[in-house]
Amino acid sequence: MGEAPTMAAARALSLDVDAFVVAARAVEDDHLVEPLTTRETEVLTLVADGLSNKAIAARLGVSDETIKFHLASIFGKLGASNRTDAVRLALRRGLVPL
Repeated sequence: MGEAPTMAAARALSLDVDAFVVAARAVEDDHLVEPLTTRETEVLTLVADGLSNKAIAARLGVSDETIKFHLASIFGKLGASNRTDAVRLALRRGLVPL
């Protein structure tokens, strides 16, 4: 025996609402609370290119500590837990070129 038509409709509606909520959260997650600065975008692009903090610092003419500061800010703005996560999120959001 199958479900009553109203029960099946309610279950389908529930699934649609759940899918909508998940999609809405994904869109919200793609928006940064605060945009990256020009320098942060530059640092993140160099991270995506595979450069170490020391190499990025040398290229930009700043200290390693400055790069660490920029990365901490980038991680916070993107909600990233590490360099790989930051690059993945930035690529998904179109913040750095491929």
